[in-house]
Amino acid sequence: MFSPFLLTLFVSAALAAPAVKTSRCNVSKTTLTLPSNQSGTTLAAPQAGGPRFIAVAIGVQNYTCASTGTYTSVGALAELFDVSCLPSSLYSDVTDIAWDGWKDARKDITAAEVIKDLAVFDPPFVLGQHYFITNPITGSGLSPKWDFTSASEDGKPNAYVVGAKTGDILSPTDSAINIDWLSLSDAKGDLANQVFRVQTRGGQPPTSCTPGSPEIYVRYASQYWLYGGSF
Repeated sequence: MFSPFLLTLFVSAALAAPAVKTSRCNVSKTTLTLPSNQSGTTLAAPQAGGPRFIAVAIGVQNYTCASTGTYTSVGALAELFDVSCLPSSLYSDVTDIAWDGWKDARKDITAAEVIKDLAVFDPPFVLGQHYFITNPITGSGLSPKWDFTSASEDGKPNAYVVGAKTGDILSPTDSAINIDWLSLSDAKGDLANQVFRVQTRGGQPPTSCTPGSPEIYVRYASQYWLYGGSF
């Protein structure tokens, strides 16, 4: 496995070469590897045709303290940057580099600033944002949204997807620290028909809390694989 230093040198050299794309490469032949012995609600199988987008994200998972004295998820906010032009063998290394830079960053530093300062890409190509909205089907509760309308697909109002969870498994490594891996189908939007959250880093809240305490924001990183859609 590449060390962060060697990976940075490798990527910098690759991106400096003439005629080498640095974003939006075709990833339709890239295969998502999922655990064979899944624990939890089994993840859906990736749909045929391969992914359209592969991104690394950094951001926060949001939690409130329930009356039971445990934290409840109330959404997330993250920035997604494109890794499609890297060899797939380096996706995990880039996720680690992004996480290392984000988890120890000062509290006043934003995810967008950390991504901009990453030595892996110069400059990084931001695909869009991930956040939660009111469920557009039921009008109540929260649903995750991946929104590229103000970044890579600026000016295209349907370049988003609101997801509905189809599978949820514990992170294969350090599940007490790393949030679950997910599969989701599309409830609304044309960006994708299927989304996977995999290779998670961080994001889990403390095991207990005092009811009435303020909402907390726990930093995390992950990969998002988006399949299908019209973009």
